[in-house]
Amino acid sequence: MSTPLAIAMGDPAGIGPEIAAKAWAARVLHSLAPFFAVGDPRAVEKVWDGPVARISDPAETPGVFADALPVITVGDNAEIVPGAPDVESARCALQSLELAAGLTRSGAAAALVTGPVSKAQLYRIGFNYPGQTEFVAERCGVASENTVMMLAGPTLRVVPITVHVALAQVPALITQELIVAKARVTARGLYRNFGIGKPRLAFAGLNPHAGESGAIGREEIDILAPAIEQLRAEGVDAVGPFAADTMFHARARAGYDAALCLYHDQALIPIKTLHFDDGVNTTLGLPIVRTSPDHGTAFGIAGRDEANPGAMIAAIRMAAAQAERRAEVALAQ
Repeated sequence: MSTPLAIAMGDPAGIGPEIAAKAWAARVLHSLAPFFAVGDPRAVEKVWDGPVARISDPAETPGVFADALPVITVGDNAEIVPGAPDVESARCALQSLELAAGLTRSGAAAALVTGPVSKAQLYRIGFNYPGQTEFVAERCGVASENTVMMLAGPTLRVVPITVHVALAQVPALITQELIVAKARVTARGLYRNFGIGKPRLAFAGLNPHAGESGAIGREEIDILAPAIEQLRAEGVDAVGPFAADTMFHARARAGYDAALCLYHDQALIPIKTLHFDDGVNTTLGLPIVRTSPDHGTAFGIAGRDEANPGAMIAAIRMAAAQAERRAEVALAQ
């Protein structure tokens, strides 16, 4: 891959700088594509004693990547204290995300990998998005309802149809239109980004036992079943709804390419149980490739050299693979 990947390091007080640096240190072992980080290089130097090369243009990455972690500098004025986030670290995180996303949109980077941020700190500086996914979608000119957050690991891919909302709000948000829209984006993304020619989608029910034929809820009958029938009529391989507690054992996972779940924890508990250290958050439906480690800032261990870079390494590998797949699809069209 000739064009490097961009890594927005996230909150400099969190573990983002450490896992970016450790990923670079493991670049040969894991055959990682060249990448550059965007953020405050001092945040890396506080938690890692490896070589850092300050660059000003992504095109400089290939020339230095073998010898040092390339970093485009953002926010090198405020004091950085690992494990002590504040509004200045949030500003640095947001500026890093903005610049890295812009470089990827312009084609200067082949894909965007986003490090963990603190939503609580971002909200203090006026950030009014549910998360980085929605921010990146807007910067790409895509409505958030036309994107999908997928969590992916070696043996499981899940999509939460509703994400960061109170559980009490979920039943009112679930509509046939929403389910169909998210499934369409998922099926297209599995083809464009993962190279799956005929994606198989399995749907979880909202209620225990998928409603028990209406005895303990009718959402499966009134909303999910019609949505699945509509998708089948459109040529999408869609099955369900199934009782969520039977969907994630090994034999069940072999029967689908992605599980579409109705709420956050229904999707994230199984993926984090199976792939806590190598799960990747990827956004489908964007004109760019975007991935992220599926974990948070871990302020409690920041600066202690305890952060596991596995999910960051997995996010970089997945971003590179998706970018290459996108290029193949573009050439074939």
